[in-house]
Amino acid sequence: MRIALLGGTGDIGEGLALRWAYHTDHEVIIGSRDPDRARAKADEYETELSSRGRDVKVNGFTNEMAADRASVVVLAVPPYHVSDTIEAVADSLSEGDVLVTPAAGIKRDDDGFHYHPPKAGSVTALVADAAPDDVPVVGAFHNLAAGRLADLDADLGIDTLLVADDEDAKETVRLLAEGIDGLRALDGGGLANAPEIEAVTPLLINVAQNNDGLHDLGIEFK
Repeated sequence: MRIALLGGTGDIGEGLALRWAYHTDHEVIIGSRDPDRARAKADEYETELSSRGRDVKVNGFTNEMAADRASVVVLAVPPYHVSDTIEAVADSLSEGDVLVTPAAGIKRDDDGFHYHPPKAGSVTALVADAAPDDVPVVGAFHNLAAGRLADLDADLGIDTLLVADDEDAKETVRLLAEGIDGLRALDGGGLANAPEIEAVTPLLINVAQNNDGLHDLGIEFK
């Protein structure tokens, strides 16, 4: 399967790109508004993977070209960029593609980090509203610590929650998620449940920052 990571030069994009390229045989494509940056990051990822005995090709393109080449498109961009990014790549998306969003609305003040959803109710809902009608949306990978994900020496042993109204799209993302060693995908229900899942992200950041030894915190449900 071809997976395009739009904004794949950033933290969560890097982690997912490295993990999929390292643990699976899926083709990873890096997207960026700047094609030179996308190619440079793709080269960096290849070098890291090669140092670990994985000689795989990672390609870098503009977001539009990356989306056009993939069947699963991950919006690894900040929440305030998701609508613009979807608008930019809409013509590159086809019926049957799956659009994945890991973003959560967060704001920070002197007390810490807090959930700050958009007017749509969640970033996942915002993505669903902006996506073409024939492209299903799956919310996933919201609560993963990017640093832990990108560290291929780190054992994950954590869960990710999936929300979607299209069960086939959710199953596709479940299989992709569980292709990553140590990551378990759990069904969180429909898109309407996204706010509860997105709100966990600032909670984890606050706990990690206020407790020694809990850097790059994750969740495991038992």
